[in-house]
Amino acid sequence: MARIAGVNIPIDKVVHTALTYIHGIGDHNSKIICQKLNIPTNKRVNKLTEDEILKIREYIDQNYKVEGDLRREVSMNVKRLVDLASYRGSRHKKKLPVRGQRTHSNARTRKGKAIAIAGKKLTPLKK
Repeated sequence: MARIAGVNIPIDKVVHTALTYIHGIGDHNSKIICQKLNIPTNKRVNKLTEDEILKIREYIDQNYKVEGDLRREVSMNVKRLVDLASYRGSRHKKKLPVRGQRTHSNARTRKGKAIAIAGKKLTPLKK
């Protein structure tokens, strides 16, 4: 089992796919890492030598902010916006979309499951 940046990398996957299991490294960055270290992207993790795993681990530690450090930085950035009472901070606080998306009909992933409002019955029109 290869362990990089505190994450157990799946050994049966291709290297560039397995690196995306690390928070902060996506598909693009994983291909760049493989290219810089001259590791074939189609090589399986269980075929990597200890030296190659060590090179990957050191390269990620030197050049990328991943896992706990990245999560901490993002949460501190959000906390700073909330403390400043900026518009974006207030949107974070209310758990609404921050980047200008509409909320009338969408935004269910951000707002959560729809909640029924009690006592809001429509009265029929009178003639």
